[in-house]
Parts: sequence; C-alpha cells; structure tokens
Amino acid sequence: MLSLPLASTPASAGVAGTPGSPGAGDPYFPTQGNGGYDTQHYDLALDYNPSSNALQGAATITSRATQDLSAFNLDLVDTLTVRSVTVNGAAAAFTQSGSELTVTAALAPGQTFTTVVRYDGKPTHVLDPDGSRDGWIRTSDGVYNANEPQGAMTWYPGNHHMTDKATYRFSVTVPDTRVAVANGDLTSRSSGGGRTTYVWDARQPMASYLTTVSIGKFELTDTTLGGYRTITAVDPKLAGQATGFAARHAPVLDYFSSLFGPYPFSSTGGIVDHEPNVGYALETQTRPIYPRVPSENLLAHELAHQWFGDSVTPERWQDIWLNEGFATYAEWLWADRRGVRTVQAAFDAAYAVPAGDAFWQTPPADPGGPADLFHDPVYDRGAMTLHALRAKVGDTAFFAILKGWASTYRYGNASTADLLALSEQISGAQLDTLFDAWLFQPGKPAL
Repeated sequence: MLSLPLASTPASAGVAGTPGSPGAGDPYFPTQGNGGYDTQHYDLALDYNPSSNALQGAATITSRATQDLSAFNLDLVDTLTVRSVTVNGAAAAFTQSGSELTVTAALAPGQTFTTVVRYDGKPTHVLDPDGSRDGWIRTSDGVYNANEPQGAMTWYPGNHHMTDKATYRFSVTVPDTRVAVANGDLTSRSSGGGRTTYVWDARQPMASYLTTVSIGKFELTDTTLGGYRTITAVDPKLAGQATGFAARHAPVLDYFSSLFGPYPFSSTGGIVDHEPNVGYALETQTRPIYPRVPSENLLAHELAHQWFGDSVTPERWQDIWLNEGFATYAEWLWADRRGVRTVQAAFDAAYAVPAGDAFWQTPPADPGGPADLFHDPVYDRGAMTLHALRAKVGDTAFFAILKGWASTYRYGNASTADLLALSEQISGAQLDTLFDAWLFQPGKPAL
C-alpha cells in the first residue's frame, strides 16, 4: 500500500457523511467503478516520453455527488504515484491501495465538485482474466492503448465502470517524432522545444473503457469524406497496405445509418498500428484501434459498435452480447450488402454447429464470468438471436427495433431486459420465450 496523505486538514473534518462505495457492483468486476458520485467531464493533461515510458498526468474531473459523502474513490493502479489531490481547489487527503485511490472530502447530495489529481510513473498494461493485455500497451514506437474491459485505470484516475459516461478533453504532449491520437475531434496542435501537444475533444458521452490515447510514428490525416470528418492514424510500416483506409469508412457508415439511424458522433476514423502481439481490435469511440489493416468485416464490426456499444452501452459486463452480437450481425448485413454472403447463409453456417458442441452451452446474456466475455457464443449466438428475432417479427418491425434501440438509449446505457421490452413494444409480439431460449438457456434452440 502506498499512503500519501497531505499535511492539510481534510475538507470533511467534522462533517457527517459516508464514503462512496469502492465499486459499482458489477457481478463480473465488482471493484470496477465507484459509488456516490456521477462523473460529467474529464480534462486529461498528459506528458509522455516513449523512450523512457515516463508519464506525467494531471486529471481534472468534474462530478456530481449522488449521496452525502465523506470520501470517494477513483480507479487508478498504484504503479502510478499520486502526488497531490485537490477538491474544489482545496488540498484533500488521499490514500492509494491496489487500484483504489481514496479521497477524503465532504460533499452534499447534488453538489458539483472538481477533483484535480496530479500523478506520474511508468504505466503498464493489465492482464485480463482471459489472458489478454489491455490498457497502456507499449509498442516499438509508442503505445497501443486499448482499455476493454479494465485498462483505463492503468493511465488515468476515474470512475471506470461503463455506467458512468462522461465527456472528455485530452491534451497530450509527446516528442515531435511522435503523434498522439485520442477520441473525438482534433482541435489544436502546437509545437515547441522539440515537443508537440495534441488537443482532442470528445463532446459526446463516453464510457472510460472506450477511451484511447495512442502514440506512435503515425501518418495522421484529417479530412471530410462523404460528409464525415474522418481522422486516421496509420503506422508507416503499414502505409502501403492501408491505401484508401480513410475512404472506406463513408460507404459503411452510410449503409449503417440507413439501418440504425444517424451516425452518433462528430467524427470517425481509425488507428492502424503495427502491433502483431496484440490479438484484437477495439471500438474505441469515434476512432477504433486495429493492430493491422482491417478487413471489410472487421471494419464493419468496429464501425457498427459506434451505435451498439459506444453510443448505447450495456449496464453490466454480462450483457456484452448487446455490443458483440449486434456488431457481428452488422458484419453479416454488410457482407450481404456487398454480395459476399447472405445474412441467412451466415446464420445457417453458425446454426450448423452440432448440438453437442460446447458452443451451445454458453448463454450469450450471461457467458459465465470475466474470462468468457469475448468467446464465440457471445458474438455468434448473439447475432443469431437477432436473426431469430427478425424471423419472428418480420423485417419492418425488426429494423424499427434497431433504430428504436439506437435512438431511445443514445449516449446512455441499457440492458437485455430493456431490449426485450422495446422489441415487444414495437412488434406487438410476446418475445420472452424467444429471448430466454436464445440468450439465457444452454442448448441449441429449435427453429
């Protein structure tokens, strides 16, 4: 444990209140997130040296208390050293232990407060229950920064559960030989003394696992294509393979907009890094990150997530099929649109898996635990559920459900129960039996 209380008198001395909980109560990640407050905005000022992996950070966090607080927690790994904390401009006592930064402060319900955390250290990734790395993943020339499900705590303090979305501003200073890419819109870039500061604004609410600050010797482009501001960053090693990468976005977004409703963010694009040791891409909001040049299926998958997962985000990790099942179904739709394979053929291929296969033993709406979040049943059985729903209610109602889902819960959180209720409302059909068979029960559902 690293305990660094300041000498000042805690702002909460003599004031009644209770500490906010050190977790949001998620069944899969019970210590992730925190209780007692709602975060509204992060302003992150970061200075990074790739050669030494030295990070200096100042996080200014605007929040609103949801209870009478005597203390509150932020998620931050203790490999980063907190140097000072202020709350509403006054020095606050704090302690660090594991991934919890506990701040002492008296706050009344409904009170808006600003926390400034200054910290430094050499960040590193975390190892997820499934064995994959996420968070601050170093590369040969910088950082591959992908944070699902728990990596955000490796590089900035926050309320790191998906139910506490916020807006963001990133101000990232790196050597002139590097480019810093983040979510949202690039609003300024300034250089001096051999270093460049990139400022990015993400003005639509975002879950922290969807944030990124990725750093490398990227070729950065910022242009408008097909009516979309498209910002891309490509590792020079992959530039020859990535010709036309930016232009590939608009046709996919146009098609998905016709099915799901308007694209929910102010810009789009992607980060293509050369990181062969990272085995996954991630739908980082507005700017998915890829360890290689993406195929058409992968591009479609990550862009579909901008509606399903990024704009509409699950309430709990066990509902991850609401991200991955929807994005996989969107892959099927895009392949059908391109004449590669029909949606029905994709469904039939997945349904052909024998009934005794382990694939059918994992219910997508509760895959079993944090080590099982990204297994095939979540993706493919999730997509199959949507196709079974489409067959049950018909195309008109089905696509109305998709648009209704994207619009009703835009920039918010929702659950499987919410999808069932909306689907029944729009279609007029009773669907609990279908949802139960495809999402909650082991075994191969009958057609």
